[in-house]
Order: sequence, then structure tokens, then C-alpha cells
Amino acid sequence: MAKLIYSALASLDGYVADRDGNFDWAEPDEEVHSYVNDLARPVGTYLFGRRMYEVLVAWETMDTSELPAYVQDYARDWHETDKIVYSTTMNEVGSARTRIERTFEPAAVAELKSSSERDLSVGGPGLAAEALRAGLVDELQLFLSPVIVGGGTAVFPDDARVRLELLEERRFGNGTAFLRYRTRT
Repeated sequence: MAKLIYSALASLDGYVADRDGNFDWAEPDEEVHSYVNDLARPVGTYLFGRRMYEVLVAWETMDTSELPAYVQDYARDWHETDKIVYSTTMNEVGSARTRIERTFEPAAVAELKSSSERDLSVGGPGLAAEALRAGLVDELQLFLSPVIVGGGTAVFPDDARVRLELLEERRFGNGTAFLRYRTRT
């Protein structure tokens, strides 16, 4: 059975975007980006909310030919991975291997996990909150940036309680800390 993984870059105080919606403070350097690439490589399907998809769909048409190899690696993985966008307002997508689902159905995601040969990744705190509440998330991968932004979009919902087991921790040269947890029942 595949795992459902929630991976996020967040501020030390727990936000994926600040009050103005900015997240430039979380841009990974080469070392962090390469590690993110390694973690994303086993993923066969990305589950995105509309806003997260609209940020990441730029990888579909971005010319990375003059960019560093680690950026090209991520772009290649983007193109090779299936994507599901959960949205009630989108009518079309701007990327290949992508479909729209109108609602997040926990039973359908559980079936996708059980039938998938490769892991799934849930992207975006809103959609991840639904998956956490439904008990579908198997693993959390957090990259904590060395910054406090004082408010914004929280990485976790206020109303979810999930017991965790620490599997891995790592420090990066730029001050980012990585924490990987397995959810416990």
C-alpha cells in the first residue's frame, strides 16, 4: 500500500505563507532543494488544492535548460508525476497528467492509496488538513525555515490532533531543519 505524505516548507512559527501570502522566505537553496527532490522522487501522484496547484503549475512550461541541475531534476519529476487538483471552481488544468476532482472524498483517497504502487503526496495546508482530519496522512515531512513571520497560512489546522513518531531529523547549511514523522494511531 502506498503512503500519503504531507510535505511542507514552513517558517519556524508554523506558517507556509505570511499574512500577505508571500513565501519567498522559504525558497530552498541547492542543498535543501536537492533533498526535496530525493524525497519527491518515489511519489507517483500529487494531490493539490487549487491554490497550491496554481503556484506549482509554472513547472509545466518553465524553461529550466539554463538553470542548475537540481532545478531541472524537479521539473523532470513534475512532468513524470500524476496530479489531482481538488477544486470546485477550476474547469481546466494547465498541465499534462492532471485531472480535477470537485470534492475531497476520503474513501476515494483511501482506495487510491491501496491501489497505488507509488506513494502519494498531498500539497497545500487546506487539502492536507482534510486528509489529516480523515486519518489518511501516513507521514509528515517538514522543512522549517530559519525565519519567524508572525502569522499567515498555518501549516497545520487548529482542529486536528495527530500523534507522531519521529523518524528522521536533519540540519542544512542554510539553517533549515528537516523533520520527518510517521503518524501513529
